[in-house]
Amino acid sequence: MDDQTTRPADDGDVAAWARDLGIPGIFDIHVHFMPDRLQQAVWRHFDSLGHWAIRYRTDDETRLQTLANLGVIRHTALAYAHKPGMAARLNDFTLDFARHHPAALPCFTFYPEPSAADYVAEALERGGAVAKVHLQVGKFSTIDPQLAEVWRRLEAAGTAVVIHAGAVPDGSGGEAWCGMDPVRRLLERWPGLLLVLAHMGAPDYADAVKLAGEFPQLMMDTAMVLVDGSSGFEVPRVIPEWMAESPSRVLFGSDFPTFPHHFVDQVRGIARLDFGDDWLRRVMWHNAAEMFGA
Repeated sequence: MDDQTTRPADDGDVAAWARDLGIPGIFDIHVHFMPDRLQQAVWRHFDSLGHWAIRYRTDDETRLQTLANLGVIRHTALAYAHKPGMAARLNDFTLDFARHHPAALPCFTFYPEPSAADYVAEALERGGAVAKVHLQVGKFSTIDPQLAEVWRRLEAAGTAVVIHAGAVPDGSGGEAWCGMDPVRRLLERWPGLLLVLAHMGAPDYADAVKLAGEFPQLMMDTAMVLVDGSSGFEVPRVIPEWMAESPSRVLFGSDFPTFPHHFVDQVRGIARLDFGDDWLRRVMWHNAAEMFGA
């Protein structure tokens, strides 16, 4: 493997580090932008945990500038619904957000309800490129009959879906809907779905890698998994081993802005794996750029 360029020391170094790798910038597949009322509610939830001080708690325009300063030149604007009647309004926000901010991919979400297939079809017609669902927050089954037509449409369109399937003990419940078994059942029914496991399936890492062995199109994002210092999760060897063996299936994600560390800590955590510059170029830019035609 070729030698890695000098790792960035702080956030101010990240953009230059990416350019030194020989890529245009960073493609972050796991960035959130939501209507302000919802964003504030999400942050209040994390505040209630007492140990999760959100570092990048600013308004939308400031966060967009922060990403640009970090060299993140393409990113998602993920939002997710947790009750009926919510997804269509969120889609209006995220799709309009992308129309006004070209660095952002057109994103959408959905929830098991009678209107889901219709508003997902509308989102796709409006250029929707990536969807987000969160099983613990949404508390629904991946194979709910009301989502059958949604999954069929997304499979046919080849649209990526970032799926948060792992559960965290944050007091919100929903663990019964989580894990890799719901993802397996989904892929068994719609094997052509392009799924991206958020947080590399954390905390179900071993099961996620096993699932990836069964479904070769399954991809994973790195959001908050490899943080220089402490990731919050015990990361078993199976994860870096899989990442080394599957460079085309790893996408950089950060979960910006909802984490307590600096953005550079995630970049350094990935760089310290020492898998070489070619590997880093794929993970930090090329894989997502090829997926979304950037």
